[in-house]
This record gives sequence, structure tokens and C-alpha cells, in this order.
Amino acid sequence: MEEPDFHFFVCNSFRAGGEARGICNKKGAVDLIQYLESELADRGMSSLVTSTGCLKVCDRGPAMVVYPKGDWYGNLSEEAIDEILDAMEEDGVAEKYLLT
Repeated sequence: MEEPDFHFFVCNSFRAGGEARGICNKKGAVDLIQYLESELADRGMSSLVTSTGCLKVCDRGPAMVVYPKGDWYGNLSEEAIDEILDAMEEDGVAEKYLLT
């Protein structure tokens, strides 16, 4: 397997018991993961997307972390994902969605 340029960890609110119960899941994280994967493929960005357990930023979810830089993004929507990917293609960050 070729190492991807980016690894997206998207909160899907899984708890220790395996059930998805948190804010990110209730706000449509599953659909956002599918949208993100589709956009990454359309843009030809070398990446891996992983659904995670709770990232503990529920008040700003849905949320994701993007490596290798380790940028945390929140309040995700399809529009936010578009803006984040646009910024990444320019070697930047989408300040509007950064969690600090």
C-alpha cells in the first residue's frame, strides 16, 4: 500500500460499547464521511479516511483531525469540507473551521 499524503480522522461518536450516540453522529457524520471520500476521489487527493470514536469536542461537532499536520476542524458540513479541501490544495488551512 502506498502511504497517503493525508489521513482524515472523522468523529462518528462511537463509545466504548461500540454504539454511536454523540453529537457528531446525530449531526450526520456518516453522510459527511461519504461526502469527504467522494470529494477526495474527485480531486485526486492521496488520502485515507477513518471513522473514529468520540473526539471530545461535542460542542463543535461534527469534527475531524487531519494528519500529517494535525489540524482539528469542527462544525463540519459539506460546504465546510469543500472549503477545507480547497485550502489544503493550496497548502493552507480553512481558518473558519479550525478548532484551537
